[in-house]
Amino acid sequence: MTLVRRQFLQHAGAAAALIAFSSAAAAQTYPTRTVRLVAGFPPGSATDIVARLLAQPLSQRLGQEVIVDNKPGAGSNLAAGFVAKAAPDGYTLLAMTITNAVNATLYTGLDFDFARDIIPVVHTFESPNVFAVNPELPAKTVAEFIAYAKANPGKINYASFGIGSGPHMNGELFQMMTGIKMVHVPYRGNPLADLISGQVQAIISPMPVSIGAIKAGQLRALAVTGANPSDALPGVPTVAATVPGFITGIWHGIGAPKGTPPAVIARLNKEIDEILADPKTKEQFAKYGGAPVGGTPAEFGKFIADEIAKWGNVIKTANIKAEPEH
Repeated sequence: MTLVRRQFLQHAGAAAALIAFSSAAAAQTYPTRTVRLVAGFPPGSATDIVARLLAQPLSQRLGQEVIVDNKPGAGSNLAAGFVAKAAPDGYTLLAMTITNAVNATLYTGLDFDFARDIIPVVHTFESPNVFAVNPELPAKTVAEFIAYAKANPGKINYASFGIGSGPHMNGELFQMMTGIKMVHVPYRGNPLADLISGQVQAIISPMPVSIGAIKAGQLRALAVTGANPSDALPGVPTVAATVPGFITGIWHGIGAPKGTPPAVIARLNKEIDEILADPKTKEQFAKYGGAPVGGTPAEFGKFIADEIAKWGNVIKTANIKAEPEH
């Protein structure tokens, strides 16, 4: 078991044990002021969308405003580091996503340790990705895309939200499993406009980001990356139907700084879990091709540890290097 995985599982187990002994009185006094939910990607990103879908109902349940604070930069490490160093009082939370798990392996020399310094609160959202291309690309299926890429090595540009982002890791995994060669074009913001205009040709994107453009006919969906087709995109097959074993997705959750009182973690977990169980939340998430998850901090911690291990293997196999700081 890797050190990073062990740390996350220790956090998760400790959180579960502490919650059992938490003080109900302390939970009732929290919060007394605005709560900040920090997202490591810009407005319009999947992380931002999911955070905003939760912020309003959470504000109502907590009786204090919950604001989404976008802090993009350094592959989402800016936001994670900000939360890791924040006061552990429950007033600064992290909108966690797959990229945080990727970065645990991808980046070295950071002044914080994601697995050590962020405590899992609750797993909020999951959805498949969608393999989308500019409509001018001749490929209309995954098989045709692979054939076209093999006939034109290095001529397809695939976009991502930056080195280590979900679309980047999915693109690398797809190349590893199919033997094709594409050119990775990392963006610091949302690459959708360039994908629609044809400056880049493909993306394996979080569904909340690209589903609107697909339904508007601005992009062509070749496949979704889940184990099964998605009700959000009827008639679109899975990548795994052509590339067996290619099953990926995006996920989101909430984290807090290490040392946050267990009663606060328990309160947040309870309130968000109840929001996720609300049929209205399921309906909202479904519009973006996803579903609510919920569960305990321990369950979320184990899930994250598994994700760190999975993507750590891809990083090492593909020899992916972190984006140099400027």
